[in-house]
Amino acid sequence: MPNILWIQEITKDDIPKVGGKGANLGEMFKANLPVPQAFSITAEAYWKFLKDAEIKDKIYGIIKNVNVDDDKSLNSVSQDIRQIFSETNIPWDLEIDILNAYKELGQRHNNENESVAVRSSATAEDLPEASFAGQQETFLNIHVENDLLRRVKDCWSSLFTPRAIFYREKQGFDHSKVALAVVVQRMVNSEVSGVMFTSDPISGEPMVLIESGFGLGEAIVGGEIIPDTYHVDQETLQIKDKLISTQTWMYTKDSAGNTVKVDLDQQLQKVQKLNNTNIMKVAKLGTSIERHYQQPMDVEWCLEDDNLYIVQARPVTTIKKVKSKSKISAPEESGEIVIIEGTSGNSESPFIDGFATDANADAEHGKGKILLKGLSASPGIAIGKVVNILSIKELDKVKKGDILVTKMTTPDMVPAMQRAAGIVTNEGGTTCHAAIVSREMEIPCIVGTVTATDVLSDGMEVTVDAGVGIVYEGIQAGVKPSAGTGTAGGTGVGIGAGGDAQGAGVPVTGTKVLINLGIPDAAEKHAALPVQGIGLMREEFIVGTYIKIHPNELIARGEPEKFVDALVDGMAKVARAFYPRPVIMRTSDFKTNEYRDLEGGEKYEPEESNPMIGWRGCSRYVSPDYEEAFKLELKAIKRIRNEQGLTNLWVMLPFVRSVDEAKKIIDIMHENGLVRSNDFKIWIMAEIPSNIFMADEFAKLVDGFSIGSNDLTQLIMGADRDSTILEKMGYFDERNEAVTRAIAQLIDVAHRNGCTVSICGQAPSKYPEFTEFLVRHGIDSISVNPDKALETIKLVARVEQKVMLERLAELVKK
Repeated sequence: MPNILWIQEITKDDIPKVGGKGANLGEMFKANLPVPQAFSITAEAYWKFLKDAEIKDKIYGIIKNVNVDDDKSLNSVSQDIRQIFSETNIPWDLEIDILNAYKELGQRHNNENESVAVRSSATAEDLPEASFAGQQETFLNIHVENDLLRRVKDCWSSLFTPRAIFYREKQGFDHSKVALAVVVQRMVNSEVSGVMFTSDPISGEPMVLIESGFGLGEAIVGGEIIPDTYHVDQETLQIKDKLISTQTWMYTKDSAGNTVKVDLDQQLQKVQKLNNTNIMKVAKLGTSIERHYQQPMDVEWCLEDDNLYIVQARPVTTIKKVKSKSKISAPEESGEIVIIEGTSGNSESPFIDGFATDANADAEHGKGKILLKGLSASPGIAIGKVVNILSIKELDKVKKGDILVTKMTTPDMVPAMQRAAGIVTNEGGTTCHAAIVSREMEIPCIVGTVTATDVLSDGMEVTVDAGVGIVYEGIQAGVKPSAGTGTAGGTGVGIGAGGDAQGAGVPVTGTKVLINLGIPDAAEKHAALPVQGIGLMREEFIVGTYIKIHPNELIARGEPEKFVDALVDGMAKVARAFYPRPVIMRTSDFKTNEYRDLEGGEKYEPEESNPMIGWRGCSRYVSPDYEEAFKLELKAIKRIRNEQGLTNLWVMLPFVRSVDEAKKIIDIMHENGLVRSNDFKIWIMAEIPSNIFMADEFAKLVDGFSIGSNDLTQLIMGADRDSTILEKMGYFDERNEAVTRAIAQLIDVAHRNGCTVSICGQAPSKYPEFTEFLVRHGIDSISVNPDKALETIKLVARVEQKVMLERLAELVKK
């Protein structure tokens, strides 16, 4: 891997090379989205720095001693490691590569002293399952070579800030397996900037949420200001409502090229930051990005000379289709446009947008006095005692079950946030750090109250109703405390988005609902969902993130057990969490370009012009060039089932092109001790037209089919699933009649031959009508992303009830 990669050389599959931030920027650049020119200092450069400077062993030796539940230990370990980075010089050859790339970037824009943004991009960052929001650092308006080199080292060392160390520990990421790339991007000197969620970040509803402010976007991302908020219908691009805030200052670039904080003129402080035309322009771009990624995205944007740019995008990790846990109704308020000056309100908004009320006013509502109002950032109810944090040095004051009150959370507060039952801040909007992290941790959170630190005093008992954005005095009658996030062993109670029993009140369905999973460490959490198992467990994450070495390379080194042991560790963790519910594990389905990215991969993988339909899936397993590696996967499965007794682990074969290919693979499985039986099922992915046409023959060999709707649509319609143009034109759409006819035919033939049929593609998560189609045609199970599980169960129940009533009506007619 080279030390430098230009943005046009990067795609979304390059997270191991350039981290999540870099991979997403490259992907959007290739999709012709307005992304400023940039280059990435790759993860390879990071490893080279550690190796050549001989500091790797020292760093990981220090971090082994960290106690993340002890703030002093966490801060001490972080300080020691970051000091090592600061005192170590970058190798001269790597320094030359970085400076040459910086000079070339300037030449491309006819500016030798080009101002750049230097952004950290971790190789485990911005995955769909883990947001890593705010965990590493960004530096703006860098325009001196020595400053650039210093900031690159600062980015590298930010991999070891207290918040980053804590977060990786809690998310189950191995410190030594996560590298850090650095994105160096042309600086956009924005007049207006902001953050956009392409769908509602809590419910997933098709409503674009845009927050905007004057100047550089760091003020919004860091929660230093209360931004304007606009809600835009995703389909019609109609502006549904606006919350106009008061902004008194902004960050901008001064004449010397440095970032400075300046006061805004009086006449600008209360105006709408983004005009209606540009609101719709931003929203339209957001819907294009969501369509491209086929999932809701968190996007940072900026406007310079009326030109719109995207400077960052990551998957939204916090969507949970839940009703507000509020037991207390919010005051009725109305009005489409609200001016925020410490008070405002608009009941139409998905977020309660009232702000600080007069704490001395005797305003009674329901059964308790309202102390504060703000934005609902993470729904739920918390009860506890207030602890005000005015300085990062006071984090030890926060005990489990307390209500953390502060001006605005910073990434360094994550350990204390984890202990809190609820969070209330003066500043920030629903896209700021406090909002994103609290949603991910499922901690009730209200932001943008303006005066929380003045109104709420230490030791005060309060009820935080984050579903409606209100803080009540005392413990409210009718609120039943139950253990929730951040409260174990404490006196307070937090009931977050997942804090109550996730299966409570969930209807029973005839159609099974399963979930898709990639990260083994998330299994324990998702096992609490009222689902019947895992319909798709992806092996690729374990290989790409934890092993990172091509299996043939490990065989050549005489270390095949490293591959087997890592697979056993990861897959067993999932099977154990869900036992006895089935876990359908799809064997490896990397494409050749993805295998080449693994260490040693270039020795064993060809360069294909179209790897999507190249040497992938089962064609690898029957090839002499990969068969021995496939046997390592089988060995891991056998060990999990036989040695650990986890017989709920089943196998699914991907991209099976022919019946003969399937026969050969099943023979190989037999030879390696894996034989179909009552407690060991073999499924195949139905993602190729031949799987549909030959379903009766495949059914003689396997127990079930799982429809991969993305690939099946691509190959039936002849439409590249990654083509934004074809998607916009409507060619790539799982609802196309050609695709639905194929699926209906498969269900019919499979059932006539005694096989079950499931689906693990994205279509059921995106289109309710598609789910209805599947249920009506008798599909046996539907596997969706965890955040869509509860919503899908309820939808399936409604459809099944509808079908039953229709049939009853027909019987009555007869």
